[in-house]
This record gives sequence, structure tokens and C-alpha cells, in this order.
Amino acid sequence: MILAGRGSAILPPTMPLVPSRRTITSIPDRVARLVTHGHVRVSDEELRRSVEGRVVLVTGASYGIGEATAKRLVDAGATTILVARTAERLQEVAADLGPGARAYPCDLTDFDAVGALAEQVLADHGAPDVIVNNAGKSIHRSIAASAERFHDFQRTIDINYLAPVRLTIALLPAMRERGSGHLVNTSTWGVYGMPIAPGWSAYLASKAAFDTWVRCVAQEIRGDGLTATTVHMGLVRTRMASSAVTQGMPAMTPDEAAHIMCHAIVKRPRLAGPWWAGPADLISNQVFRGPTEALHSRLFTESEKRGWGMGGYPG
Repeated sequence: MILAGRGSAILPPTMPLVPSRRTITSIPDRVARLVTHGHVRVSDEELRRSVEGRVVLVTGASYGIGEATAKRLVDAGATTILVARTAERLQEVAADLGPGARAYPCDLTDFDAVGALAEQVLADHGAPDVIVNNAGKSIHRSIAASAERFHDFQRTIDINYLAPVRLTIALLPAMRERGSGHLVNTSTWGVYGMPIAPGWSAYLASKAAFDTWVRCVAQEIRGDGLTATTVHMGLVRTRMASSAVTQGMPAMTPDEAAHIMCHAIVKRPRLAGPWWAGPADLISNQVFRGPTEALHSRLFTESEKRGWGMGGYPG
């Protein structure tokens, strides 16, 4: 069922919050943004022309990339449907963003609740103009450490793959009947551009599954006037990226990531990601796949000796 009230938190509430308002970023962080996505951004006026008076649904909207993206959309005049799990937090975000933000608390891993959410959205707003499937869960853990933790795979598949599929297929018929709409998938450069890395099997497999689903579906809905964009996002300094493995690495802020998301909404490219992703993927995952995987294997074996194999989130 859909939860009463408003709010969301994929990680435990005891973890420190990462603000999604503009902050002064370090030089390494700024370099990280330039290297991963360059100067990708759209002006406030461009965004307003694209979304003003339209309905945009954003999942994972209570923190991080989702919250920062929702803020830009509301400021640009879109009716922005905020979807996340924890009611209280989502209510705070909606109140902060103003009357253009509408909170729809929902546990996206409860597929009956997702169906009810879709029905309610269609009843209240009609077919959304844009769906931003942004909610997600990340985990880094070796396969040896996962022997008794099958639930890690179930959790990541549920939120990263099955939840957006369930929500999208419930809303697609109305969008196709209207003859317009856009799907945006927040993915990761870990499945396109970067070499496939050990220790991320649960996370990367679930992300790759939805990437492939979007790619297939995009071909089916194109004739109905709908488009789809997959954003292969670089590292962003959010709660979800607060693992021992990524902590301290250069990263973008949520606001910088929101510019990339808004660029995807306005420009509607098939793929949005690091400018070097295509050549890098060809080199590391195809031409030199064998040597790349051999090097990763050696590095991972050494990291296991140092106790990094259990990196990631507890629970």
C-alpha cells in the first residue's frame, strides 16, 4: 500500500545527511565533474520552456540527486511528483520546494503499492510528461562475503530493476495513448565507460538489467512519440555513495548531477554520460577485456587481503 504522509530514506536514518543545496566544491571534485560530464547543463530558461506546466515524476526524491533535480523542476514551473519511501522526510522536501511539489510516499519495493501509486497519479494528474526513475540502492561486497546474504541481491534487484519496471509499465499506456512523453533512467558509469569491477556484482547487475530494459522498450514506444534517456552518472556525493570504497574519492555534488538530469529531460539524448564513455567501454570491456579483468583480479585479491571485500553498507 501507499504510505500515509510523506518522506524517504533508502539508508538508515542514523547516517549523516548530505545536503543537496549548492556548496563550495573542492578542486578535485570540480575536476571530477569536468572529467565525467564536462560542462553539461541547461539554462533555467531552457528548462522552463521544456517543463513549465507539465507533470514530471521523480523517484528517490527525498535526498541527493532526486531532491536536487526536483528543486530545479519546481523552480522551472513543473508540477513535480515526488516519490520516496519515508513519509516525514518527503513532506519536509515538498514543503521546502513549494506548491509545485506534490508528495506521494511509496515503498517502491512493494509492487502492489507501486500499482496503487500509478493509479493515484493518473487519477490526480493524468499521464506524466516525464518519468525520472532515480531511486536506487548501491552495495559493494565480495561474492565470498555474500554467501549467506542472498537478500543483498534481492534488495538491489527490487529497487534498481523491478521497481522502475513496475512503475513505468503502469504509466506507459496512458503516455502512449496521449502520444508523447520521456523516460529518464539514472544509471551508472559502472556499466558503461568504466571497466566492469569486482565487488559490485549485485549493484551493477541490477543497473545493467534496467539499462537493457529501457533500451528495448525505447524501440517499442518510439513510434508512439515517446523517447528515453539513460544517464550513466559518475560518482556523486550522496548518502548512497557513502561506502568505505568510494569515500574520499572526487565526486560531483547533487546540484551538479541535477544539471545533468535536467539536460537529459530537455535535450532527450539516447545516452548521457562521460564524453569518453564510448571509446573507454570499447577499449576496457571489449578490445582489452582479458588484460583488464586480469588486472582487476589481481587488485581485488590484494584488496581482500587488506579487508576491503566487506566494503559497502551493513545490513
